[in-house]
Amino acid sequence: MPSFDTVLEPNLVEVRNAVDQSSKEIGTRFDFKGSSARVELKDKDITLYADSDFQLSQVMDILTLKLTKRSVDARFLDSSAKIEKIGGDKVKQVLKVKEGIDSETAKKIQQLIKASKMKVQAAIQGDAVRVTGTKRDDLQAAMALIRKDVADVPLSFNNFRD
Repeated sequence: MPSFDTVLEPNLVEVRNAVDQSSKEIGTRFDFKGSSARVELKDKDITLYADSDFQLSQVMDILTLKLTKRSVDARFLDSSAKIEKIGGDKVKQVLKVKEGIDSETAKKIQQLIKASKMKVQAAIQGDAVRVTGTKRDDLQAAMALIRKDVADVPLSFNNFRD
């Protein structure tokens, strides 16, 4: 039976490369001379450090620019974390790299497919959603529907079986 998996998987190698390039640019830029601005990556957490909120927003802009140049969607970053004050005037922000579909989004995808009345079924399997159907055309229509209606998350489709 034809099927595919809907997943949320960033290319972590490219994320690391973007963080390294951002660090290099921050080190060479004139407006960051003598400041404590930097970017660090540990596991799936990117930590931004700066001297002020404005400088932190500049560091964030550099990072998102480098991510988009390396074709990593900026929506993979969970920037909902608030800016923390650390010693002196310095600030930091921890960004999480999203990986795996959370249960809320998975349920949204499943209900979207049920409501569409297509001849496909969606099943939540851990941090992925498997969609199965009898025809390849139905699966491609389901992909288009998911892409259109779930735009806040950079979903990708893999494991396409015929």
